[in-house]
Amino acid sequence: MVLDPDQAGRGGAPDTGADTGADAAARRSQVRKAAVASVVGTSIEWYDFFLYNTAAAVVFKDVFFPSSTDYAGTLSAFATYAVGFAARPVGAALFGHWGDRLGRKATLIVTLLLMGISSALIGVLPGAGTIGVAAPVLLVVLRILQGIAVGGEWSGSVLLAMEWGDQRRRGLMASLPQIGVPIGLILGTGAMTAIALSAEDAFTSWAWRIPFLLSLVLVAVGMWVRLQVMETPLFAEVLERREVARVPVAEVVRRHPREIVLSALLRCSEQMPFYIFTSFALTYIHKELGMAHGLALGAVTLAATLELAAIPAAGHLGDRIGSRRVYAAGALLVAVVAFPYFALLNTGVAVVVVIAVMLAQIPHSLQYGPQASMIAESFPTRLRYGGAGLGYQLASVVAGGPAPLLATWLLHDYGWWAISIAMVVSSALTLSAMALLPDRSRADITADDAYSPA
Repeated sequence: MVLDPDQAGRGGAPDTGADTGADAAARRSQVRKAAVASVVGTSIEWYDFFLYNTAAAVVFKDVFFPSSTDYAGTLSAFATYAVGFAARPVGAALFGHWGDRLGRKATLIVTLLLMGISSALIGVLPGAGTIGVAAPVLLVVLRILQGIAVGGEWSGSVLLAMEWGDQRRRGLMASLPQIGVPIGLILGTGAMTAIALSAEDAFTSWAWRIPFLLSLVLVAVGMWVRLQVMETPLFAEVLERREVARVPVAEVVRRHPREIVLSALLRCSEQMPFYIFTSFALTYIHKELGMAHGLALGAVTLAATLELAAIPAAGHLGDRIGSRRVYAAGALLVAVVAFPYFALLNTGVAVVVVIAVMLAQIPHSLQYGPQASMIAESFPTRLRYGGAGLGYQLASVVAGGPAPLLATWLLHDYGWWAISIAMVVSSALTLSAMALLPDRSRADITADDAYSPA
């Protein structure tokens, strides 16, 4: 469903308060529904994705790679984890094509269903002790499907909120779906924490499967919410003007390759440290420091809770003082905390470890809040779903996916200080990309002619 042309025209421009009566009320209602649908749906997607990340760190080695050595099993588990990240650009391209041709709403329903079904199947997948080598093979296939779903989800959910909202508050509106990450992390890690603490003896045998099966219930809720939202007014205008691209992904790659590559590099200091702080940290705290799974999971859950407020606050701050300033501060902080983070963990003091894990998420929040609008506004409306999705998800191949795998290798061969150096390098890459990416934070994103091809 889309708005009629008159409504689309009003919706496409910045909200100046000119609408009155029923029109204004209807628009406000849709803005609220779009924001809720983006947050709820994205939270469910990330719940499933992070659930896998957590399971890969704490249980998959024993279930799917039981004959491997401890080091090899951990590498194997994180390798299946990385496969999901490699699949994310595929999802961005696939759903980017249809999102820029059919609209944001339809693709978001499909991505939600794909993620929920894949996660539920992981929950019933037999281990290597039952079906042998077929178990890890099927695990990889399901992880690929998860990656494709998340790859198509992000840009659609961000655009649903940003293209419905007040264009003068793009940073805040686009940051709302971003809190789906900490919500998903809280739900996924929290579910694993609860199971690990309440059914410790049965955790690796069967109890870890329960949170995966619960995803079917969450998907049903997400579907109901997303079906209440109409198509965004900006895309409705594209439909009305008959300006839909025939092959949008190919066109955005041809016309805006610079923005795609720089958007990916922009995320280096946000994504790589984030997965070291949330996934690799689970293994490090338990195996290197000899502390309980429950402590590690609880620390990550508390860190995610902090981000619930920090991410939208950073998005709002970006609207007030400039997204680039906030983002640069976050990237610089990554380099500042890289060495103190591990030094604090290595104390082995429970309260210090928890505080270190929580504070490490502040640099991530400062970047993740304004990041969505910075990437999305780099592309014109008719190519935005595919362009923003590709830029965002390509970072998963070079930064997010390999992060725990890289950290495991660096720790084994060199020590924790090498991981800190890698984070400092990621900060330098991000700051360089930000300097080269055009600043469109104050541009009119409803005017496609404002985007000059690379």
